[in-house]
Amino acid sequence: MGESEYSFSLTTFSPSGKLVQIEYAFQAVSAGSTALGIKAKNGVVIATEKKLSSLLDPESVKKINYLTHNIGVVYSGIGPDSRVLVDKGRKIAQTYYRTYHETIPVLQIVRELASVMQEFTQSGGVRPFGVSLLIAGFDEQGPQLFQVDPSGSYWGWKASAIGKSMVNAKTFLEKRYSEDIELEDAIHTAILTMKESFEGDMTEHNIEIGIVGADNKFKILTPSEISDYTQEVE
Repeated sequence: MGESEYSFSLTTFSPSGKLVQIEYAFQAVSAGSTALGIKAKNGVVIATEKKLSSLLDPESVKKINYLTHNIGVVYSGIGPDSRVLVDKGRKIAQTYYRTYHETIPVLQIVRELASVMQEFTQSGGVRPFGVSLLIAGFDEQGPQLFQVDPSGSYWGWKASAIGKSMVNAKTFLEKRYSEDIELEDAIHTAILTMKESFEGDMTEHNIEIGIVGADNKFKILTPSEISDYTQEVE
């Protein structure tokens, strides 16, 4: 039998050792809006496209979200799936705080969310999450950037991209990234990377940017702040 014979079963391996539904989940991510993250010496920036219908209220759509006051997340893929994971991440963070009276470490919340996503790859009656996440945070270990994929795999990155233009974005980041990059320069690099593969005019209204610095506060930039940065790179 071919691979297609196994494509409707999440819990059955194909003869080549693949779980085909997980590969389909990766395709959902690859069809999503481009998102990227860059870790600087003194912070992390995450950014994403936000292309909406002209009739849609832009304030009702958020692609970058807070997990805690010092950790933020951006997704590529199926929006409602990301909402479930954001809610789970916030509950995990609050449970940790109530238990230990301190903010959850970035790596721990990444590991917990990755475990949730992995569990949905080996359970009957469910499907994998159709999203990849870029999680940015700042804790005692300094600035951190992690990517979590539908399989439940996670890695720490200096810079990464997900979504439909991730290959071009990663190639651009490889050329522009340096170990001693500052947060301000990382924001400029993120905007230039987005612009490289952006279809149409890129404005402060069709991208989102989130940053976290040494002040341990994750912040989603306002359209006016994004406009100032885009003007600086033109």
